[in-house]
Amino acid sequence: MKIIKRDFYLQRLISKKENGMIKVITGIRRCGKSYLLFELYRDHLLSIGVKEENIITLALDSVQDASYRDPMKLLQYVTSKAIDRSQMYYVFIDEIQYAIKKEELKSEEPLPLYGVLNGFLHMGNVDVYVTGSNSKLLSKDIMTEFRGRGDEVRVFPLTFKEYYDFVGGDKEDAFAEYSLYGGLPYTLSLSDARDKIKYLTDLFKMTYFKDIEERYSIELPEVMQMLTDDLCSSVGSLVNSSKIANTLRSVRKVKVGSETISKYLEYLEEAFLFCHASRYDVKGKKYFSYPSKYYCVDMGLRNARLNFRQDEETHAMENIIFNELISRGYSVDVGVVEVSEAGKKRQCEIDFVVNMGPERYYIQSAYRMGNEEKVFAELRPLLATKDFFKKIIITDSRRKVSYDDKGMIYMGLYDFLLDKNSLNG
Repeated sequence: MKIIKRDFYLQRLISKKENGMIKVITGIRRCGKSYLLFELYRDHLLSIGVKEENIITLALDSVQDASYRDPMKLLQYVTSKAIDRSQMYYVFIDEIQYAIKKEELKSEEPLPLYGVLNGFLHMGNVDVYVTGSNSKLLSKDIMTEFRGRGDEVRVFPLTFKEYYDFVGGDKEDAFAEYSLYGGLPYTLSLSDARDKIKYLTDLFKMTYFKDIEERYSIELPEVMQMLTDDLCSSVGSLVNSSKIANTLRSVRKVKVGSETISKYLEYLEEAFLFCHASRYDVKGKKYFSYPSKYYCVDMGLRNARLNFRQDEETHAMENIIFNELISRGYSVDVGVVEVSEAGKKRQCEIDFVVNMGPERYYIQSAYRMGNEEKVFAELRPLLATKDFFKKIIITDSRRKVSYDDKGMIYMGLYDFLLDKNSLNG
């Protein structure tokens, strides 16, 4: 059986083996976290001589392991298995957030689960890996609770390269499918379009919304769904909580405040359904408090939420580029620069200001370059930065990398997506 390779994440787990930290594997549900840990990484451990009985596995979202959602029973189970102090045991716990009760979130006391996980760190003969689908309950809180002893590995849906390495064939055909149905791994096992559509549509109804509503006791679930629809419909557009609340009140006759919208935006992001990019003043070197831009973590989910009615290639391309950048580990902002036009100053946007350590890139997503006016519109904010960081314009074509006399780099979309080192070329 052909397997979907997740080599980037697998190598990250291998590099963290027995590092004395809790490995927290986070990401949206159904993006492949369990497959990465319970199949790919488990096979790696077995291949280097780890005995099968030394790999302790629990899936807290399953009925069979539901009793171990009680942290003390979880502790007892693991300690009963890791009995030989001279051997190392590898503990895999799937969907760890099921071991946190809703009422515990309201308490200021440390969560019992965190005490148990902290206890594992002191055992000396267990190497612990947990997966979860909520950033607040996992990556944020664990990093705080363990003071540097929690080690997060964020997993995303398949990149186009991972997708194309599996399906092969014509790049344009593969990209058309990818931009329509996205990169959730299970969709690759479905050959019928109707099955893919049903799978993606049901995920929102039966999994994502249900998780959020149960976890946070959502009072206005219909507002959460309307907000999701709005975000999916306007990916890459500026989002302002007050404006959304006003629109819902005036157009849809729904009474809701901006505070509720802000809270629901947080919940959607904590569930990894969306990521936001803050606006950054390139010259002033400061962030704007609001508004931000939101991008859907997977284009298939976005399209399914809109019943596949919206097929704007420009928005799809921008969303896919954003997802590719964050999956490579970059931090991504929306750049704002001031330009002079007809004696007046106005703000222009750079689609993405991309950073990793000392590295910085400015990127424009340009589906069609077209005439000179369009070219100038893309170049103007890049030139206005007046610095020496790389400035890249990504087009939809198969165009090979080229440079102009202003130092701009032009790159085809496929070259960018299929080469993880494309920005460093």
